[in-house]
Order: sequence, then C-alpha cells, then structure tokens
Amino acid sequence: VQLQASGGGLVQAGDSLRLRCAASGRTLSHHYMGWFRRAPGKEREFVAAIKWNDRSTFYGAFVKGRFTISRDTAENMVSLQMNNLKPEDTAMYYCGVVGDYTGYDIFASGDYDYWGQGTLVTVSS
Repeated sequence: VQLQASGGGLVQAGDSLRLRCAASGRTLSHHYMGWFRRAPGKEREFVAAIKWNDRSTFYGAFVKGRFTISRDTAENMVSLQMNNLKPEDTAMYYCGVVGDYTGYDIFASGDYDYWGQGTLVTVSS
C-alpha cells in the first residue's frame, strides 16, 4: 500500500484544515487507516482512525469533537477535517494503514504496516 498525505499548512488559531491521505497499490477491506502526529520533542500521538469497510471511527482524547475523520470511497482517500485549531496542534501529521496481520492495536503507531510521508501543520497564536 502506498500512502500520500497532503493538506498541511500554516494557519492561525481557530482556523481549519483538511488533511487527506490517498491510498493506492492494494484494495483495502478490513484495514484501518489512522492519523498520528508528532510535535517537536514529543512522542508520536494517535489522532484518529477509521475502519475501511464499515467506516467506524476512533479519536484521540484530545480531539474533543474538533476533528472528523471520513472516507471518500470514490477516490480511495481518507480525510481528516480539523476545526478550531490550536497552537498545540502544531505537528507533523502522518497517515498509516494497519490490518495485514492479526492482534494489532489501532492506537499503537508501532503496529501500523504502512505509512505516508507526513504533512506539516503549523498553527500560530
């Protein structure tokens, strides 16, 4: 699976951004696509995930309704709509896919099988 992340940029606090992750190379079915982020000096943090076949969604505790993950069937793409961005949301955002093997944890970045290259989100105060 090849993943291409896009949509990052420089915004002000309170603004919105829509990140996208396009998947190619394989047909996904029972897999999950997730977003993680890594801020400078911090560990990679779970943001959100969606199950490819039934669109079940999962969010990190810090999201608190500000972000929405969704899947675009026609374009084989997952979007992460981020609203009311805060300076602490500044990070490199990565999309990943997990599900080739059993026993995975969708909240653990180490369990993901494939990663995109990352897209930088910078939120100024």
